Amino acid sequence: MSGYLGSYLTLGIVLLLAAVLFGAAFVVNRTLRPHRPNPGKLTTYESGVDPVGGDWAQAEIRYYVYAYLYVLFAVESVFLFPWAVVFARPGFGRSTLIEMVVFVAVLLLGLLYAARKGVLRWT
Repeated sequence: MSGYLGSYLTLGIVLLLAAVLFGAAFVVNRTLRPHRPNPGKLTTYESGVDPVGGDWAQAEIRYYVYAYLYVLFAVESVFLFPWAVVFARPGFGRSTLIEMVVFVAVLLLGLLYAARKGVLRWT
């Protein structure tokens, strides 16, 4: 089958094949894996140490802020790569440069704000 509906048929076959292979991988894994449960394996632990105390633990918010800032700058780097490709094309030089300068300036302004608020101090 060719044409418009043929491409959907091809996509459907590929998705069906992917689902079958995905399911087969789980079945093979469950069939071949060793399964020897014992009480020691079934107990809860954290980092190889028996849990002590209650189930409530406070986490400092600054770790989340560091993670958020990392994600922010990782996303910025994702936008820098396509920009570099477009920048090399004729006719896109000045406008793309101005757009990227504004983009990076806004991100640097946010980083400066975080540094001035003391968020970037580790201790």
